[in-house]
Amino acid sequence: MAFGWIDEQARARRRAGLVRILRPRPADSPLLDLASNDYLGLARHPEVTEGAARAARSWGAGATGSRLVTGTTELHAELEHELADFCGFEAALVFSSGYAANLAAVTALAPHGSLVVSDAGNHASLIDGCRLARGTTQVVGHADPDAVRKALATHDGPAVTVSDTVFSVDGDAAPLAALAGVCREHGAGLVVDDAHGLGVLGEGGRGAAQAAGLAGADDVVVTVTLSKSLGSQGGAVLGPARVIEHLVNAARTFIFDTGLAPAAAGGALAALTLLRREPERAARARAVAAELHARLTAAGLSAVRPDAAVVSVRAPSPEGAVRWAADCRAAGLAVGCFRPPSVPDGVSRLRLTARADLSGEQIERAVGVIGETRP
Repeated sequence: MAFGWIDEQARARRRAGLVRILRPRPADSPLLDLASNDYLGLARHPEVTEGAARAARSWGAGATGSRLVTGTTELHAELEHELADFCGFEAALVFSSGYAANLAAVTALAPHGSLVVSDAGNHASLIDGCRLARGTTQVVGHADPDAVRKALATHDGPAVTVSDTVFSVDGDAAPLAALAGVCREHGAGLVVDDAHGLGVLGEGGRGAAQAAGLAGADDVVVTVTLSKSLGSQGGAVLGPARVIEHLVNAARTFIFDTGLAPAAAGGALAALTLLRREPERAARARAVAAELHARLTAAGLSAVRPDAAVVSVRAPSPEGAVRWAADCRAAGLAVGCFRPPSVPDGVSRLRLTARADLSGEQIERAVGVIGETRP
């Protein structure tokens, strides 16, 4: 029977406690949200939603075509200029998603004969970029510059090291300065995904590369998403102008994909303007993460110390994580639930998002619910 093998895979997922389901949420959810990636609380900010609405009224609901045909508007160009300026890079290129931006950066910068050195804890989009790249990929230990050095030493030719800046599972930060130093020893490029760093790390939320002194370097390329701290949707690649020009001509997820919807570009632009005006939001997100961690550990829970705004709490098993998240939801709290294969070490977790707009009362309530519902 066609697709009969799907049934066996479904049974295996049920046995392992790994079935995933969709839960449509209402526009006004009653749950306290510690599950989304809205780090700065901007997704519903009136200036951001008005920026999106204004763009839709001016430019229409969709971009109408690929970026190289009709999908590039003056709004896209403005967003690219503002992103590059804010983060300290020469140029930027906007994509329809952060996933597409990562696929573009890795595949276009890893041609035949090149080596891609990839951190074992990288996000799935970077991993898929490595799989699609025409170069050879070598996976190395998590956040280990010495392992990167050894891998690069085995290759004579173009090379690039690929890493998240803040890893999405535990919220730990990559040693960017050390990685850049190792890459420079071997003439390799460094491509980093700052999805969880933009808006949270660096001066006023300018990102992890800026915090590490790497913004604007001619051997560093940064990818970002517009769907987390900026509360919108889409992604971008930031770097030297010649790299961005190469992506325009070589990145398949740019050339063959419809451009980012104008509403998303307008919302992201409004969020960036607001962040420039209120840079304290970045520090507040980090402070909320630190407070969540302190309160959770004081309650006897195993939580990983956050380097940005992701707080990870260990669960006893995949089934235990699912039950824990469901019990939190029943008590009015939405939390993330990470299980294999989303976790590289096989350890299931609850993942909490620290938001800049959370009050002390909300933090206390969240910690109370998580403690009361622990398996």
